[in-house]
Amino acid sequence: MSELTVGQYELVGNFFSFAIAAMAAATAFLWLNRSQVSKKFRPAITISGLVTFIALYHYFRIYESWTGAYTIVDGELVESATGLFNNAYRYVDWLLTVPLLLIELILVMGLSKAATVSKAVRLGGLAAIMVILGYPGEISDASGTRWLWWSLSMIPFLWIVFELFSGLKASIASQPESARGLVNSARWLVILSWAFYPIVFVFPMLGLSGGTATTAVEVGYSIADVVAKAVFGILIYMIAVRKSEADGSTGDAATA
Repeated sequence: MSELTVGQYELVGNFFSFAIAAMAAATAFLWLNRSQVSKKFRPAITISGLVTFIALYHYFRIYESWTGAYTIVDGELVESATGLFNNAYRYVDWLLTVPLLLIELILVMGLSKAATVSKAVRLGGLAAIMVILGYPGEISDASGTRWLWWSLSMIPFLWIVFELFSGLKASIASQPESARGLVNSARWLVILSWAFYPIVFVFPMLGLSGGTATTAVEVGYSIADVVAKAVFGILIYMIAVRKSEADGSTGDAATA
């Protein structure tokens, strides 16, 4: 018998389904409207769509794994004899998409080539290290082990937060006035949405257990992913549009 109730199982499945729909819609919107921004901002929109597309694929795999791991028999949820929910799909997704999220923000800033490469390599590398350090704790049932790897993964996380505040502060001030508020909002969205992940991570260490812990973690991660990828991608598009308008190179003029 599973520790999950039928209601918890269906709730998690519904959130996975919602994430699939959100990622699909964001991918279509971003790629179909890529031509509406200036050429120099199109790589940022392309990467934004790539992030949501990668997440779309992995949420399909997560949903398949979830539905294959359990079955409902006589109104009761039981674990499938051959199924096992594989949360490694989520970490593979993060390893690919989290660095790209920071890169798309850097690209839309319109920094110099040297600054773009430097910040993309440093922040992208830190993001990858953060995800790698979190995985051993995620798959462990020992509270001490989870706290250890959570603490280690918070080191690159806090470094990224510092870089976003201090390293990009001057760059935000140099943005066109019409886009400056959106760029600052994008920076805050990254920080706040990413902060939700370590909070969700510690749910099982704060007294939640069994089906309640599983439900809270999977629903929490799904919400955070939709905000950090789909919502963030649309915000990046809006910034690119504002900056293209400020340059006088939006719409048909952007293709010239």
